[in-house]
Amino acid sequence: MDKKNRLTQYILIGLVLGIVVGYIANINLESLPGFADAMALITTMFLRLIKMIIAPLVFATLVVGIAKMGDAKEVGRIGVKALGWFVIASVISLSLGLILVNLFRPGDAIAASGLLPPVGTSSGITTSGLTLKDFITHLIPTSIFDGMAKNEILQIVVFSIFFGTAAAAVGARATPLIDAVDGIAHIMLKVTGYVMNFAPIAVFAAVAGVVAKSGLGVLSTYGIFMAEFYLGIVLLWVVLILIGMVFLGPRVLRLINELKEPTILAYTCASSEAAFPKTLEGLERFGVKNRLAAFVLPIGYSFNLDGSMMYCTFAAVFIAQAYGIELDLATQLTMMLVLMLTSKGMAGVPRASLVVIAATLAQFNIPEAGLLLLLGIDHFLDMARSATNVIGNGIATAVVAKWEGDLAEPNKDPAIAPLR
Repeated sequence: MDKKNRLTQYILIGLVLGIVVGYIANINLESLPGFADAMALITTMFLRLIKMIIAPLVFATLVVGIAKMGDAKEVGRIGVKALGWFVIASVISLSLGLILVNLFRPGDAIAASGLLPPVGTSSGITTSGLTLKDFITHLIPTSIFDGMAKNEILQIVVFSIFFGTAAAAVGARATPLIDAVDGIAHIMLKVTGYVMNFAPIAVFAAVAGVVAKSGLGVLSTYGIFMAEFYLGIVLLWVVLILIGMVFLGPRVLRLINELKEPTILAYTCASSEAAFPKTLEGLERFGVKNRLAAFVLPIGYSFNLDGSMMYCTFAAVFIAQAYGIELDLATQLTMMLVLMLTSKGMAGVPRASLVVIAATLAQFNIPEAGLLLLLGIDHFLDMARSATNVIGNGIATAVVAKWEGDLAEPNKDPAIAPLR
């Protein structure tokens, strides 16, 4: 059994043990004070280690990739193709959320249960909407060091595009610098391997802490809502894979297998960001060239969060249903358009989906208090959203590579292969 498969097994073992230990801790919480906080600390340490990797990894791989493209037109062409795919995937995700929430109407069961928070109750979540000024400010860094310090992926991408394009224009004089940055990329991939050794422990701690704090009872209370949402996630996966199959053929199944480890990691840690380095490696094993994967994938993390977008429409209409607010088709389509735009500012925002939903509720006069219905189970929902984001971005990157004619034969060990 190779190292990759062993790590996947250890992560799954950590997930199961976390549920068992968390349940035991929950029913004996009085004798285990501070258990959930201790587990949360371990998870935080792991996620901070992951974030430590992302900025230099994105910068190094993207700069080398663009510099070796040597053609600003090629960069623009790939960018347009990627954004085109992201728009289509966003519409599909948002539409599926709307269709399913109207079909299942999970809000009706909550309305009848008497669990509704009083209108006017604060959710504690900032509800300021994303303006054009906010988006531009978020997009363009005042300092690349500030962007890296805050792990603003989109800002790092913008700077790296300029830097890599300029390096290509300089030509031979920039070669020593590009070689050095190439070395940094390979070092960061090696560091990723070291950090991933702690993933099973982090998964165990994350799940144990959440179950110890919330208990399994919260799952039964909102079981129907969660089951319907997870069904929606499964359907979204099927749709994305079928669309991927149109462009990649049966090979899309090989891609899903390559993304298995980062998807499980994203699911168990409830963080797409935690899976970024492994997703990049999986795409390279699949045959996507480094320069293209390093360009498309970071942009996808800002513009192509399929699972999160589906959740936004599903959750927003669910809250309206719970409060007996009927939204006509035109209003729901308007809401979808609003979410289409505001969701593009998700990257780098803590509890991003809830923030976007809060802003949307305010615009459609839906009680913000309804967010309190979701806070107790948001971690379990975020697990599914994060895993879906990985699958969506993986398929998007592979399809763009196919369009560009840059999809090579599978590479068994991308970590030691030269960036190309």
